[in-house]
Amino acid sequence: MRSLLEAISYLREYDKLANISEIARRYFAMNAFDGVLTIIGVLMGNYIAGVNNARIVLSTGLATSIAMGISGLWGAYLTESAERKRDLDELSQFTLTDLQNTRIGRASRAAIVIVSVVDGLSPFMAAFIVLLPFFVAFNFADLSLAYYTALGLALLTLFSLGLFLGKISQGRMIVYGLKTVLAGVVSIVISFILGVSG
Repeated sequence: MRSLLEAISYLREYDKLANISEIARRYFAMNAFDGVLTIIGVLMGNYIAGVNNARIVLSTGLATSIAMGISGLWGAYLTESAERKRDLDELSQFTLTDLQNTRIGRASRAAIVIVSVVDGLSPFMAAFIVLLPFFVAFNFADLSLAYYTALGLALLTLFSLGLFLGKISQGRMIVYGLKTVLAGVVSIVISFILGVSG
């Protein structure tokens, strides 16, 4: 218990030094948004193609969400590592001190790990939520209800993300929610038009 409290205390200190929570929040919102919109594209592609096998929808959806997660994790790790190294090197030059093994250096390394994990997990988890109806649809002869439910979940997830962004910005939460839902509706409509015309 004591070690857990110490870890929390260190994380709070690192957050103040490296601004971890703000950056992680931003990555979470952006990548969860990307995850939902990408899965909307996958679902619409399967729906228009007439895929009526839950296993196929899940395998394509999960493979896509895993790829997004790995991309997010890897990309954020490389990007944050490069940015944090540059910042730490510049600060070391100003202070004429090696900061690698100081609290600032440890906070920088903690930020890299935390932000990378958030970046990797957020699109995967958002996509996973949208795909939930297909986990219970294995024995269904018709997947129409699963598709409609998944798209409804996608729009609900987007609305929730909008509320979250509205709360962060201290703006009108409902307006933010409607803006994010609009992105989902546009994706669905464009995918449908392209599918029908193709």
